[in-house]
Amino acid sequence: MLLAIDTSAGSSVAVVTTSGEVLAERSSDDSMRHAEVVGSLIVGCLDDAGVTVGELTGIVAGMGPGPFTGLRIGIAAARAFAIGAGLPVHAVVSHDAIALDAYDTGAVAPDATLLVVTDARRRERYWTSYDGLDAAGLPSRSGGPALSKPDDLPEHGGVRLDATVVPGGALGRIAALLLASDGEFAGSEPLYLRSPDVTLSAGAKRVTA
Repeated sequence: MLLAIDTSAGSSVAVVTTSGEVLAERSSDDSMRHAEVVGSLIVGCLDDAGVTVGELTGIVAGMGPGPFTGLRIGIAAARAFAIGAGLPVHAVVSHDAIALDAYDTGAVAPDATLLVVTDARRRERYWTSYDGLDAAGLPSRSGGPALSKPDDLPEHGGVRLDATVVPGGALGRIAALLLASDGEFAGSEPLYLRSPDVTLSAGAKRVTA
């Protein structure tokens, strides 16, 4: 049983079986209140699914791309929950979940090209392109994740999907498919794709009387 958590756009949490069945899912498209809602989403999903922490086998963390402030909250929540429960963390590219949901719901044909776009703030966009589902049923990335100005998004000739929240259920299903196919999870580093605003000090400043 997997608990999936993502705060790369809005906030989303889901409980998914290792066979890919979504038992519960809750989300909020508010991109400013991740810290306030993620805890209640986790508790609500576990209650909705009738699942205890002891029944979970892993935690799925959406690794972005996403803005620094929001994305880190979901990753921190996933890692903290995993430490407390003694469970592994499975890292997943958040855009892959958006793509899988679009393909599986029939919004996009399984062999169609797709461009997933999310808000990166500062008048920029995160994007990832896909050319359909692979043999394991996973979205096949053809470009990205990357960061661009709106006018510089790639011309891909397929369907463009602008998303405000990452489906937690689809995030968990990506992890289930990767576990079943011995696929490669995302890396441990968040996909901010740009440096945070805060930088380290160059050293102590000299003080004069």
